Amino acid sequence: MLNRALKLLRTFHQLSQVELARRLEISNSYLSELETGAKTPSVEILEQYSVVFKLPASSILLFSEQLESTSLGNKLKIKAADKVLKLLEWVAEKEAIVND
Repeated sequence: MLNRALKLLRTFHQLSQVELARRLEISNSYLSELETGAKTPSVEILEQYSVVFKLPASSILLFSEQLESTSLGNKLKIKAADKVLKLLEWVAEKEAIVND
């Protein structure tokens, strides 16, 4: 889920991949790999996101927490986080349509 959270941060702030890659001082292709989940961001990259978006890294990690426990409570937390991400993705898509 971390890749989805990172992409949502970018789209919520209406930044292109090119612009965010420039601000993070990484290549466009590496940013694309982060957002698709092909690569996992390092602590340093998360700190750069934190600076760019003025948001604690812990908040970024909130949606991507991978809980290993199989208890019902943890399953519900994962399901709720997924629903929130889907809602935010839907809002971002609607805003993109309106702004085009």
